[in-house]
Amino acid sequence: MEMDRKEAGFVGLGLMGAPMAANLLAAGWAVSAWNRSPAALDAFEALGGSRVAAVEALRDQPVIVFMLPDLSDIEAASAALLAGWAAKPPAPGTAVVVMSSVSPSGVQDFGKRVAEASGGNAVVVDAPVSGGTRGAVDGTLAIMAGASEADFRRLLPLFSAMGSTVRRLGPVGSGSLAKACNQLIVGTTTAALAEAAELAERSGMDVSALYEVLAGGLAGSRVLDIVGPRLAAKDYEPTGPAKFMHKDLSFVLDSAATAGAAVPMAAAGVELYAELKRQGLGDRDLAVVRQTISNLSDDTRENPAAKTN
Repeated sequence: MEMDRKEAGFVGLGLMGAPMAANLLAAGWAVSAWNRSPAALDAFEALGGSRVAAVEALRDQPVIVFMLPDLSDIEAASAALLAGWAAKPPAPGTAVVVMSSVSPSGVQDFGKRVAEASGGNAVVVDAPVSGGTRGAVDGTLAIMAGASEADFRRLLPLFSAMGSTVRRLGPVGSGSLAKACNQLIVGTTTAALAEAAELAERSGMDVSALYEVLAGGLAGSRVLDIVGPRLAAKDYEPTGPAKFMHKDLSFVLDSAATAGAAVPMAAAGVELYAELKRQGLGDRDLAVVRQTISNLSDDTRENPAAKTN
């Protein structure tokens, strides 16, 4: 059964959230938004959206989407909302949709707290996205949902306004685990491409020419198509902060420990992106992992003993 009202609250109008909310408006949804920065709200109002002064003002919306950096931010932003629901429960069927990349186990715990605070009237659905800012603007995001079959079908019109590939992976938490798997592939592939670029350039090869021939073979990928030009040009203007990859790969390690799965690539990736943050590069684009590897290469050249340490 679809939602009776095409109305939604939206929390977080950042690089991803702003175009996602704009696509909801374009699809005929009435959207009320909250954001820490008023400038983003001004732009959202110019598109026909509405603004609220506080997240708790969204309490009567049939669905509230959260697109904030991490679950801790969502918990802080929703604290007053949940307190209000504890005093006066929302309408049955209210959906809290977490579209950020968060811990699979953490979002399950959050779902339990929301259910308890709302007297069972509100449900949490985790539906993280992939596709970057380009996908957010174009409305072509891949959306990975963790929800009951009924809740997923009810929310499908909302998801379809923002993404072109929408799948239910299982109960709450499944979407976040799928996103962790996605980030495992994106993070390690980007690192491998960056490593290849540094090796090629330091050997006198043209990186753009290398990537062109790689794209025509088995090494071709969407990561190469989208991130490759930024890696080749050393363009690190952020389309999304690289530091979040460290967080996302940490979720892979946590999930692997629970499942008893070996994840050697994720373990190596966590350490590499931790080094990226230690080098002060966390707010740059994901492609800046090439600079991290370049810095490590320089350290190795200056200290040959580091090769065996």
